[in-house]
Amino acid sequence: MEQKIYNEYVEILKEELLPAMGCTEPIAVAYAAAVAVQALGEKPESVEVNVSANIIKNVKSVVVPCTGGLRGIGAAVCAGIVAGCPEKELEILEEITGEQKVEMKKMLDTMPMTIRESDKEYIFDIQIKACAGGHSGYVEIAGFHTNVICVKKDDEIIREKAYEEQGSSCATDRSLLTVEKIIEFADCVDVADVEEVLQRQIDYNWAIAEEGMTGKWGAAIGKTLMEAYGNSVHNRAKAMAAAGSDARMNGCELPVVINSGSGNQGMTTSLPVIVYAKELNVSKEMMLRALVVSNLI
Repeated sequence: MEQKIYNEYVEILKEELLPAMGCTEPIAVAYAAAVAVQALGEKPESVEVNVSANIIKNVKSVVVPCTGGLRGIGAAVCAGIVAGCPEKELEILEEITGEQKVEMKKMLDTMPMTIRESDKEYIFDIQIKACAGGHSGYVEIAGFHTNVICVKKDDEIIREKAYEEQGSSCATDRSLLTVEKIIEFADCVDVADVEEVLQRQIDYNWAIAEEGMTGKWGAAIGKTLMEAYGNSVHNRAKAMAAAGSDARMNGCELPVVINSGSGNQGMTTSLPVIVYAKELNVSKEMMLRALVVSNLI
């Protein structure tokens, strides 16, 4: 296989298969809030939030992880303010303490916050302005969950980069992806080049799926499928993916490894493949090669 394409495929997997806590849209809102507060340099007295309609839809009803069951955009903003550490990006809420949960609940109840639909035409757009003492910290994220395109303190630009909605969100060339080349890559790839990122996907997504099957999460679709349709490998493949989604969308604090910016897609591309690999008792190498195909497709 041509070395350039080989290298790009390896990098695409590294770019896509990232760990995230809970539904990725509220986590992105929390991350944006933390960046805005970092720019402000102090605890905000009020916050202005402008987000695209797609963000409003996706964040409205899901539980923000590590918040004790809080839901919605306001909860995600408060979680990001309290958590700080924007360097953690989509794992920003991973180490929230009990005291911080109390603090964010109080903040949600008392801090002035306006939430409006963004006037930008971007499908994915988050703008947060944190204000205190006559100063402000502002951030805009567009295109994908960690793509910070502007950070300002008052009117001073701290960080800025051009963004076009049609532009690629990643450094790699996605036009190189074809089914034929993906299969060729999966057959020839040195497993050591992809094992770390794929093993993390296996470990994280299997763990949250098992939690969804045993715990009381959401509508318990995974457990219901097993009870209704039995233990066939076909049914288990569906049930494990559904169980992972049940847990993730309802506030389970276990991380998932995403694909295409989506935790549910990350679980859909991995869990059925893992179930079938276990059923067929194939080697670990064969399972990893199968996951290469599934994730890149």
